[in-house]
Amino acid sequence: MSESDGMDDLLDGGLRQSLMIASRVAETLARHRQEARRQQEYQDAQAAHEAQGRLAAERSAAHAALVPVEKDQWWEKAQPSDIATAYTVAESWKGQDPTALAASEKIRQEVLTRYGIDTRDVGPDAAYLESGIHTIATEKARQEALDRSQAQARKAAAEHEKAMQLLAAAQAEELRAQAAKLAPEMERHQVPVEYLANPELAQALQRAHNAKTPKALEAADGAIKERLFLIRKDGVNGPDIDQLRQETTANVNGAGEEHFKDPAFVAAAKNLHEAKLLAEGGFTGDKWATQEQRYERAEKELFARMEGVGREIEERVTGNDGGRHTDEGLKAETASAAGYGSAERQNAFAASLATTGANESQVRGRVAAERSEATHPRAGLTMGKKAAKARKAPAGVSKGAERVKGGPSK
Repeated sequence: MSESDGMDDLLDGGLRQSLMIASRVAETLARHRQEARRQQEYQDAQAAHEAQGRLAAERSAAHAALVPVEKDQWWEKAQPSDIATAYTVAESWKGQDPTALAASEKIRQEVLTRYGIDTRDVGPDAAYLESGIHTIATEKARQEALDRSQAQARKAAAEHEKAMQLLAAAQAEELRAQAAKLAPEMERHQVPVEYLANPELAQALQRAHNAKTPKALEAADGAIKERLFLIRKDGVNGPDIDQLRQETTANVNGAGEEHFKDPAFVAAAKNLHEAKLLAEGGFTGDKWATQEQRYERAEKELFARMEGVGREIEERVTGNDGGRHTDEGLKAETASAAGYGSAERQNAFAASLATTGANESQVRGRVAAERSEATHPRAGLTMGKKAAKARKAPAGVSKGAERVKGGPSK
């Protein structure tokens, strides 16, 4: 009986020792898995942060490259290569940045006025735009430009990258000099140096620096606080076009993709977005306008631009010149509003559009838009604008909220 008891104790001791070893092994493996997971999360976060930083730097450099485009003096002296470089930057960023979109439209207007070339027909080929400007200048310049076009195209990418690097360095130096000048105001409002890349904030800081009276300083400080609040919400470069498109189409009835090709509409959408954020943040405006008045002004401009863009697109697709109905399809559309959504009406309207010179893509898009709305697009825009003006609400920012979904509220 004693020999049996000793064997049991020996087996129990071995089992406990095995369990302890297994427990330590499991614990070690668990620690290794946890450490590997932490390292992977850190690497992912670091990569995302670096990518975001590179994008912000490239966007700021693009802004710096496009600043001269707005000045008439630059256009008087600009060489074809200068215009092509600015055009490349604007076309690269216009789908993501409101400033680049506005610069793209400015370049289109100036090139059309000065050289008779519509950049809409050029597309993304900046080398072709440059050679086209040479062609308009003289026949000799045209021939030389054609001979050099392929070489210029091969160098365009390298030159563009070098220009972006130089512009980024120049902007960094300018920011450092500006920060030294505005140091007291920046310290008083705790403004990081990189925030000076926001032009509205830089202007507000300059006004505070130049203020000679307490009232002027108070007004400048209020503008600085508003800009700091907006930067914390949208970043130094402000909202991009995708963000404005998503927010506006969700909250404004009738806003569509085509409206965001209009720089004035994008600017109005940005103003409305900022007015809404400021109202929700508790800002009340300044001595020139209350926050409610800012919001209403931005809202009215948005609806006005939306109606104007809708009319321009309709007239361009249907061939309507200056409001004169020159095709039978448009006449039938006006006369048969009651049957606007019928299949017969859609087929007839498509046939009429085909006789105006519109291509197949334009015909399909116009008919699809008519079928989805079930009412004339111009009527939809007019109704949206009138509805925005017709509603009455008590005084306060909530008045604008009734007109645009998601507007500011108390």
